[in-house]
Amino acid sequence: MMKPLSSNLFLGFELATEQLRAAIVDEDLTVLGYEAVDFDNELSEYQTRNGIFTTAGDACTTPVDMWVKALDVLLDKLRDKIDFGKIRAIGGSAQPATVWWTPEAIKILANLTASEPLHTQITPKAFSLLHTPVAQDTSTMFQARALEATLGGPQAVLQRVGTAPSVNVSLPAVQAMKIREGNAETWSKTAKVTFASNFLNTIFLGSFAPLGEAEVSGSGLWNSKKREWDQDVLDVVAGSKEEGGRFRKMLGEVESFGGKDIGKVSSYFVERYGFDKDAFVTPFTSDHLSTYLAACPSPNDAILSFGPQDAVITPATQYAPSILYNVYPHPAQDPREDKRYVVTLTSRNADSSRTLVRDLYTKSWSAFDRLVSVIAPGGSIGLDDKIFSFWLLQPENSASALVRGIYRFETGVKVNEFRDIRANPRCLVESQVLSLRVRYAKMRESGISNSPKINTASKKKKTPTSLLAYRMGWAFDPYDTANLPSKLIVVGSVGNFPSVVSLVADVFNSPVYVPSGAAPSVTSTPATPKADASPGGRLSPILPTDPATSPADARSAAAMGGAYNARWAWRRSVRPEDFNGSFEDEIRGLLKKRWVAAQKAAASITLPVPSLLSPVGGYPQPKRSGLSSSVYVEEETSPVALTVNGVPPGLMGLGLGLGHLNTGGQLSKEDGPVLPTGRARTPTTSSQATNSTVLTQLSIGTNASGMTAMTSPGGAQTPNSGFGAATPASAAPSTLVINMLPTEEKDAQIGLCKVADADRDSFVTYASIVPEFCRLESMVAKAIV
Repeated sequence: MMKPLSSNLFLGFELATEQLRAAIVDEDLTVLGYEAVDFDNELSEYQTRNGIFTTAGDACTTPVDMWVKALDVLLDKLRDKIDFGKIRAIGGSAQPATVWWTPEAIKILANLTASEPLHTQITPKAFSLLHTPVAQDTSTMFQARALEATLGGPQAVLQRVGTAPSVNVSLPAVQAMKIREGNAETWSKTAKVTFASNFLNTIFLGSFAPLGEAEVSGSGLWNSKKREWDQDVLDVVAGSKEEGGRFRKMLGEVESFGGKDIGKVSSYFVERYGFDKDAFVTPFTSDHLSTYLAACPSPNDAILSFGPQDAVITPATQYAPSILYNVYPHPAQDPREDKRYVVTLTSRNADSSRTLVRDLYTKSWSAFDRLVSVIAPGGSIGLDDKIFSFWLLQPENSASALVRGIYRFETGVKVNEFRDIRANPRCLVESQVLSLRVRYAKMRESGISNSPKINTASKKKKTPTSLLAYRMGWAFDPYDTANLPSKLIVVGSVGNFPSVVSLVADVFNSPVYVPSGAAPSVTSTPATPKADASPGGRLSPILPTDPATSPADARSAAAMGGAYNARWAWRRSVRPEDFNGSFEDEIRGLLKKRWVAAQKAAASITLPVPSLLSPVGGYPQPKRSGLSSSVYVEEETSPVALTVNGVPPGLMGLGLGLGHLNTGGQLSKEDGPVLPTGRARTPTTSSQATNSTVLTQLSIGTNASGMTAMTSPGGAQTPNSGFGAATPASAAPSTLVINMLPTEEKDAQIGLCKVADADRDSFVTYASIVPEFCRLESMVAKAIV
């Protein structure tokens, strides 16, 4: 029986560094589509690069009015494809940034004319600061040091506001301090300060929206223990007690409940776009916290997000601030629950470092991935001659915040270049992942998660501290897997790089999963979706959605989290008596319910292909820039209509495939379905162990469609002309295809696909080099080398 389109839809936004994105789900959390506006390509008149301006002194800013115009463009794209009248609630998130409003803004927001677009009405005169600093801005070290010195040092500030400004130099607190010191006119003209997240829902409300507690707890201005603005910090930032009081009024009230109806959409959106006048807006939050809501991890799971800033995100049960990580209140928590938290470990030197290494040594992402695969773990086959590199192009979000430069080490000695320059890509990725792995283990060792797994592990005898001492005085056993996640959920285009996901699995000794995309809706009369071929435009069909043409899109995880939160808040509003436990419990329950319905629908479909536990790939994927979770350029290609008998559509959409290693990826009728049972290693000239935990193939063929799925270095797939046909001349000379491994039903039900399993031998190899890695990282942090 076909599933009709729901009459209740939910809209999620993400204001990322380089794009404004949207995701739409229905009441069952079926994904109806994604849409995006790319700032560089679609709003080229602003002349940004990756959505920002960079200037001397590590200052990074972005034009705020560009965000306003992007919202116009995005809504115009959506309104021809969905019925805004069915939107019941709106959620969202944004990058860490602030917006500075003039007194005129209040009148402008309240008197918007429906006949005119937003950008012609919310003009630059509404903003006292036209170019606002963003998370990439690291020009505030002087202000960070001054703030700490005034309030008693880094540890004293850490205990007050949960973070140390000298470590997190892009905090809104120090950015505001720099604005006040360097731009007195802007400070005096400002009537209201909002974050980028509630900048969006302010526009939807037509009045200033309250800030969300989960986000302000990471601003350097909020005392999480007292759950109020820290007036002493405000006074230092503002320069005096009088100005500190005014600054507090600029910031306004804080909403502690992320599922609250904070107001109905303004009449502007009702009249211009046809929104329901009863549609409401929820508090928006940060992009990392919204990504957490989309993934709904279990207590022992972790999310690894690759992007402009890499991040490990994991749940926690107590508030214990540290310079190693940031702790936030859970962004969607029922007041009846015990207080829960979310921990993030971030690294600023992420995509920029990888892009530089690509440009210096490979020129393409496919070559980058190949070099990661052919070089042995640690850069060499031997156990005593491992090599390391640290690419610190920007001040790091850790104790090495003052260190800049590129550092390479062979046999413990600093060198200018490796003897085998091919090792650079792998050593870079290894250092980035090892750094997160070490910090994650230290965080779990501290007991902040308070999980049964960690409590049991704490009783084990520890390895001698003298071998494992780190510069902070913490010690942990690198061979102890209890302090590592049970499962890693990877978001970002790293899921398209076979060698990288295998490396991640081995370093963390955890299976790696990627979101498979929500189960598409099954409609009785599939319509041809409208395509928007503009760069950074259409990510997938909007309405209605065919199960064979609905790619999962990892870049839209934060937008998806906003849509999930909107759905959760709507249920609380219309059916408050239906208490289904925590946010995670309710979302997982809906996903499982949807999976069961998709299974029943798929069971009625018969195609001439074997029934598999893992889907056969065939969905087009947009090109990505490196391992970034956001930058991409879409390549036009026809969707590949594939459905496997018995396989839930909820697992389909990754462009993943399955087949014989020695048959060009084709499924043999004589052999029947072939399922990977473990890791597969590919011998190379430099190493007989490539550290591959996934099956890596050049092509995948299926009898269902006569197509071959080819994944380009950026992740886009190119269909072949026929079964087993040669790669077109326009295709990349080497393709990247990552296969889905057999996934347990409990994981498949919540929309996860396993793409890599850890190899014990490789994990032990990485564990053995952790002490040396920590020693060298400590030397770099202390500027000894």
